[in-house]
Amino acid sequence: MDKVKRVASEKGVVIFSKSSCCLSYAVKILFQELGVDPCVYDIDQEPDGREMERALVRLGCSAPIPAVFIGGTLIGSTNEVMSLHLSGTLVQLLRPYQQSVS
Repeated sequence: MDKVKRVASEKGVVIFSKSSCCLSYAVKILFQELGVDPCVYDIDQEPDGREMERALVRLGCSAPIPAVFIGGTLIGSTNEVMSLHLSGTLVQLLRPYQQSVS
């Protein structure tokens, strides 16, 4: 669990994903379209990926993949991210991490 917390707090926006997960891909694309370049951590490429997945569940992520952290805080999985996006709250949370668009 320590590794998950450390990785989640190292960058502004972190997505724990699996390289073959279509929901992870959709969340990554959403963030990119909102002007954010998230740090993506593919846990299926990590030797301790299963442990990391269990840690995400223990931290409260109902569906462990994708797991989104903004500013070191667990936002949740796809359902939570999409709910925040539809309410307009996601853009506010991402504002400090958006890249300037010319």
